[in-house]
Amino acid sequence: MKAPDILRLVYRNVVVNTDVGTLIILVGLPVFYLVFLGYGFQAFAPASSTPHAVQRFMAPGIVALQTVMAGTVGGSMLWADRRWGMLAQLLVGPFTRLQYLLGIMLTSVVFGLVGAGVMMGAAYLLIGSSSVTAIGAVSILAAILVGSLLFGSLMLFISALVKSNNAYNSIQILILFVVNFASTTFYPISSSLPAPIKALFEVNPLTYLANTVRDGYMGTVTTGDAYQLLGLTAVMFGFLVLAVRSYMRSGVSFS
Repeated sequence: MKAPDILRLVYRNVVVNTDVGTLIILVGLPVFYLVFLGYGFQAFAPASSTPHAVQRFMAPGIVALQTVMAGTVGGSMLWADRRWGMLAQLLVGPFTRLQYLLGIMLTSVVFGLVGAGVMMGAAYLLIGSSSVTAIGAVSILAAILVGSLLFGSLMLFISALVKSNNAYNSIQILILFVVNFASTTFYPISSSLPAPIKALFEVNPLTYLANTVRDGYMGTVTTGDAYQLLGLTAVMFGFLVLAVRSYMRSGVSFS
C-alpha cells in the first residue's frame, strides 16, 4: 500500500469539498451557532453571570460539533462517487478499495481538525483567550481525532447501504439534528429533562466529545475524560467495522 496514493486521494477529496457552498455548511454554520445562539442564550443568563459565560460554554461544544460535520463529508463523498461512477473509475486506476476507504477516513480527520482550529480561532476573536493547557490541548486533539473517525464511520456505513439520494439526505439531516441538539453542545444536561430526551443525551457520543473538549478548553481535564475517550474509541472501532464490512460488500456504482 503506497502512502502517496492515499495522500493523492485525500488531496482529491479535499479539493472536491472546498467549494463555497460546502465551506459555508462545514464552517459557516457552526460559526453562526456560536454567534447567534451564543448571544441569544446569553439573554437568559442571570445578570450576575460573567461576561460571555454562555459563549464560553458553547464554544468548546461547537468545536466538538466539527467532528459531526467532518463525518458527513466522507459519507456524502462515497454516495456521490458511487452514484456518478467516480468510484469505479478510481478503482480502475492505481487505487484499491482499501486505499479509497482510508482516503475517505483521513479526509474526515482533516476536515475535523481544520474545522476545530477555525472554531477555536473564532471563539478567541469573540470571547478572548481560553485556559487551554498542554494536557488540555492533547485532550482536545484526541477527542477531535476519535470523533471524526467515529462519525465518519457512521456516515460511511449509512452511505454504503442507502441507494436513494433523497433517503440518504433525509437520514443524514435527521442524524445531524438529533446528534447536535440532543447533546451537551449548546446546553448542559438538566434534571428536568424528560426521561426519553435525557436518555438520548446519555447515549449520544457527541455529549462525551463535547464534555471532553470543554474540559480541555477550560483547563479542567480529569481522569474521567480519559475514560470517556477510551469508551468513545471502542464505539468508533465498532462503527468502523460496520462501515468497512458494508463498504466492501457494496457495489462500486448504482448502475
